[in-house]
Amino acid sequence: MVTKDSGAGKTPEAGVKPEAGGASARTSRRGAAWAPSGGFLMRAAFVTAALTAVGAVLGLLRDQILARYFGAGAETDAFLVAWTVPEFASTLLIEDAMALILVPAFARALARRGAGAEPGETPLADPVRALVRHTMPRLVVTVAAVAALLVAGAPELVDLLAPGLPDPALAVDCTRLTATCVLSFALAGYCSAALRAHGSFLAPAAIYVAYNVGIIGTTLVLREPFGVRAAAAGVAAGAVLMVLVQAPSLVRELRGRSTPSASRPVADGPVTDGPVTDGPVADGPVAGDGGTLLALGVIAPVVVFALTRQSQTLIERFLASPLPAGAISHLNYAQKVAQLPMTVSLILCTVSFPVVARTLAAGDPEAARRRVERDLLLAAVVVLVGASTVIAAAPQIVELLFQRGAFDAADTAATAGVMRVYALGLLGQTMVGALARCYFSAARPLWYPAAAMGCGLSATAVAGAAGAQLWGAAGIAGANALGITVTAVMLLCGARRQAVPIDVRRLGEGLLRLATAGAWATGAGWLCARPVTPPLLAAAVAALVVTGVFLLFVACVATAPDIPLLPRPRSRSRSRAESPRTSRSPSPPRSRSRAARGSRTARTSPRRTLHARARRAAPPAADPAPVDRDVPLGRGPVR
Repeated sequence: MVTKDSGAGKTPEAGVKPEAGGASARTSRRGAAWAPSGGFLMRAAFVTAALTAVGAVLGLLRDQILARYFGAGAETDAFLVAWTVPEFASTLLIEDAMALILVPAFARALARRGAGAEPGETPLADPVRALVRHTMPRLVVTVAAVAALLVAGAPELVDLLAPGLPDPALAVDCTRLTATCVLSFALAGYCSAALRAHGSFLAPAAIYVAYNVGIIGTTLVLREPFGVRAAAAGVAAGAVLMVLVQAPSLVRELRGRSTPSASRPVADGPVTDGPVTDGPVADGPVAGDGGTLLALGVIAPVVVFALTRQSQTLIERFLASPLPAGAISHLNYAQKVAQLPMTVSLILCTVSFPVVARTLAAGDPEAARRRVERDLLLAAVVVLVGASTVIAAAPQIVELLFQRGAFDAADTAATAGVMRVYALGLLGQTMVGALARCYFSAARPLWYPAAAMGCGLSATAVAGAAGAQLWGAAGIAGANALGITVTAVMLLCGARRQAVPIDVRRLGEGLLRLATAGAWATGAGWLCARPVTPPLLAAAVAALVVTGVFLLFVACVATAPDIPLLPRPRSRSRSRAESPRTSRSPSPPRSRSRAARGSRTARTSPRRTLHARARRAAPPAADPAPVDRDVPLGRGPVR
């Protein structure tokens, strides 16, 4: 992200990310919460959304190229089995495990850096640089060994993933090419987590743009001599571009943001926890015996959760491999399109996750709760509107995107049917992705998310085995939706155990009302799009009708007082003590005649009179607490 030097007393401007620990964070010297302005978060969300949209468009173009030149047959199935490796690695090393471990770790390191050294203490090292120095080399060595093992064991891996594949030799060649991306993904995920913790979102948001550019360019250049193997080589090239697009920004952060004199003293060895506020901070991934980030007891819950979540894809392709050729391709195309609304809905949670982590590191769970509840509801609105549109106009969307070249009308019908079933689980997918960030924002990750994901995976496996025999690929997609919904319900019901104290009852009621709005919007969009013939016009009509009906339902019914979704007008009778302008001392009353004061008192309600007396009696606050202006003006915090 374009940055501007901001020292003490400066606030972030448009396109500027705030200093970690600077005055713009509204913190005391001993490390209160990092509280960037709402304008900064909106700019960060806009940049992330814009680049994510570009990456999604390029991803669709990539899938269109695959469908045009290779269709939905045995050759494409072989490549998609090989693509399981980068899909699995991206979830583990970029999206879930790496971010859920490293963002809180860097947040605590930045909090220690912002706290500075106490009088009389000798600063020794910057905690952020120390964290990088003691984690990145071990990560590179470990992941490089895993990548080499995957390349050597590609034949066994293909037999394990898809035992009934028509062309296993082609899948082995593609797997050996795609396995090289494991190391690149690990480095890309490390850079993304570090930059987001620093408040820089431009380079991390651009990684999938670079990734898809590498795949598309390599496929178009090498398609003639190598066939679908060119796409596998493009995966490896795109993974390298993901690292290159972020490395300069991370180097600038590490060089320009750390001065030993401004850092809290840290031993020139493993990073250890130190007090950030007046009380102790719980041990996190940067602490423990040996002082290494890779301590098994700390990262194991996150790694197991990410592995179990991505295993949904493994189960799908394992169950689809005995089905007729093209089943894996239909599942892939349907999943890629159906998950676009989920990707967009999680942008806000991705941007606010570093804020929540640093707020918890500073000991303010109430502020974290308010932000998390609002983000969850807004993410639900976005994903439900998208899922309703996908269900209402699935055949038209698939025809518009893929029906050309080797992808015929039969492939369109099969993919559309699977996509409609997939869309039923999008709300569960979004809630799992958002709630997992809440569970793993604390210093000590919990095992409960991994256990919930294991229950959902078991439901997917059992239901998928039966559904594949009865309904083919659509039955597998239905099992996926069932399993992820079970996980989402379990994570929501167990939210009281996490560090962010979410009000489960209120959030559950809000999600239920929003889901009802989505059901009505889906029916209206389907009825309006069905008679429209051109696919582009039909998809546009469905999107407009779904959005209008959904927002109308939300405005009339779903926005109850206990759902903090939309801001509410401030009541005039609200006292100044509740107003954001509490830092000003009340101005002295103007001199009036006794008759005027008496007539005003007669017109004043008893409640306002009590508030006025309280204001005159209370002394002005010396240091008022900062007000979170992003909190909706509904009921307010739950007492």
